[in-house]
Amino acid sequence: MAKSTTKKNLKPASYDFLKNYINTPSPTGFESGGQKVWIEYIRQYVDEIMTDPYGTAVGIVNPKAPFKVVIEAHADEISWFVNYISPEGLIYLKRNGGVDHQIAPSKRVLIHGRKGVVKAVFGWPAIHTRINNSDSKEPQPKVDNLWLDCGARNKKEVEALGIHIGAVATYEEGYDELAHGYLIARAFDNRIGGFMIAEVARLLKENKKKLPYALYVVNAVQEEIGLRGAEMIARRIKPDVAIITDVTHDSTTPMISKMIEGECHCGKGPSLCYGPAVHNKLLSLVEDTATKSKIPVQFRTVSRSTGTDTESFAYANDGCPSVLISIPLRYMHTTVEMLHKDDIENTIRLIYETLLTLTPKTNLSYFK
Repeated sequence: MAKSTTKKNLKPASYDFLKNYINTPSPTGFESGGQKVWIEYIRQYVDEIMTDPYGTAVGIVNPKAPFKVVIEAHADEISWFVNYISPEGLIYLKRNGGVDHQIAPSKRVLIHGRKGVVKAVFGWPAIHTRINNSDSKEPQPKVDNLWLDCGARNKKEVEALGIHIGAVATYEEGYDELAHGYLIARAFDNRIGGFMIAEVARLLKENKKKLPYALYVVNAVQEEIGLRGAEMIARRIKPDVAIITDVTHDSTTPMISKMIEGECHCGKGPSLCYGPAVHNKLLSLVEDTATKSKIPVQFRTVSRSTGTDTESFAYANDGCPSVLISIPLRYMHTTVEMLHKDDIENTIRLIYETLLTLTPKTNLSYFK
């Protein structure tokens, strides 16, 4: 693959939007806060806005064209459900999506209750009390031994704050910047995808590109609990082609096996995926586009499922040629998910250039 020639297409206003979008809670099943931020930003770059009953948001360019192309990300973030409030005023939880219980102790959270947001913390016994003698095994955090403490002294005081069974708690940590072009935040999985597809729409509009098809810029809900939002919107739109973007694992940090996960580096470009749901001819078109545009890419494989919304589009309706373009991410499903600005720029460019290459006459048949 050609050496990177990363072009800086993003403006300071773009990163202002990203920061605001990332910092707006958008837990699975309760994505409307983040979706409103996203819609408000993308509205100026599309011809129509559409939403579905469960909150998936879609910006449409050239909506009357019969051929339909989707670029898609998912809008939801992992979180916790309030499940039980003890007489002492401590709050026990269930997962909402694949939230990692091992990172929870000492984290600050926001509980989204009926009266607004309530601050709380994950309590955890002091180290002095966890190991009482040489025969004791130090307890490990598990869902059933983690609790939230909001400062209430009993159950009645918890409920007086508007906290109820089914209230959602999200981590407090937000967007920040590190050295050498790295960004950190909770929920880059996959609000970064929503950001990137919105920026693709911006570039098309600002560069006055006219597409020979209808473009559906889709920010789907409920991916983290089984790709549900994508299933619904794929049946509604019935696209002819789908380009999905999500995150994938940077495998250069300790305790990750390259033999299992493959080799993937933050800063070395988007990752293209080989797998049953990924359409081979569409993948070749994306790879050729990367070569011609001098965009660095990496590759990975999956044995059955990509674990992303790709399957929901690929197998919807009568089948839809679909491809997955992933951005490398460190520390997935933690509060310090990390990615590189160059990968953001190059993933946006790759989707943008692919859209300019694709036409309704592009041959995606395996038999022609």
